[in-house]
Amino acid sequence: MPASALALVLVAALLHATWNLAVKKWGDGPHFVLASSAGVSLLWLPAVLWVGLDELPHWSGTVWLCVAASAVVHLAYFNCLLAGYRASDLTVVYPVARGSGPLLSAIGAVLLLGEHLGTAGTLGLAGVVGGILLITMGPRLIGRGVAHDAAAATRRRHGLYWGAATGALIAGYTVIDGYAVRMLAVSPLLLDYFGNLLRVPLQLPVLLRDPKGFMPELRRSWKAVLACAGLGPLAYILVLIAVRESPLSRVAPAREVSMLFAALLGGQLLGEGERGWRLAGAALIGAGVVAVAL
Repeated sequence: MPASALALVLVAALLHATWNLAVKKWGDGPHFVLASSAGVSLLWLPAVLWVGLDELPHWSGTVWLCVAASAVVHLAYFNCLLAGYRASDLTVVYPVARGSGPLLSAIGAVLLLGEHLGTAGTLGLAGVVGGILLITMGPRLIGRGVAHDAAAATRRRHGLYWGAATGALIAGYTVIDGYAVRMLAVSPLLLDYFGNLLRVPLQLPVLLRDPKGFMPELRRSWKAVLACAGLGPLAYILVLIAVRESPLSRVAPAREVSMLFAALLGGQLLGEGERGWRLAGAALIGAGVVAVAL
């Protein structure tokens, strides 16, 4: 992976962990996805008007199909992630999601895009799996902590399920978007923007079921909406730019060093338990994704 691509991915990782922390802390309502997508549509419109509109007339039906597919998968991903944050801890859901996502993304890139991992990449993926085990099992992995709180065990189990489901959706949109920017030469800015724009009408049924709840929720979660709408697209656009410079099977895992940031932030700022085990698991996943990337 070129140094420039790796630098883009590392900056994106920090931004990604930051907006996820904001979502975990402030953004747990049913209208959050709609508010965030609408926020992206407003905040990023000047950039789209400035640099991107001349590309739109040249988009083929295949490009629009990719954008629509990306919007649907992203919508499912976002709702799944929020459900996981409601059911479990950031330091469980986030690393499992971000660890299983690149695992499946790399496999998809090998099978669908003809890329190769090699020995180091294969060992790196094994590190991802090992890190997930550390996070989800904690001291029980070595036979300790058997007499644990049943409620905590349930939260951990739910975090594993929701994290794995989120990771599968991450793999789905990563392969779709990677194909769009690498094979179809779609602008990363336009791909992310119109994907968010299409998610607005898809979320309207949620608004129609509870129209009076939208503004009160927006007043409660505006910090998370702003962080998600501002930092989320920026982080992902940087990743898609890196995909243009380096194989998807390297970029997708490398961006998951954000798990290290999330493990530190979640343990320190949210006071979540078993911080040492979860940080060790995130570090092992991080080492695995670096092996895949390099």
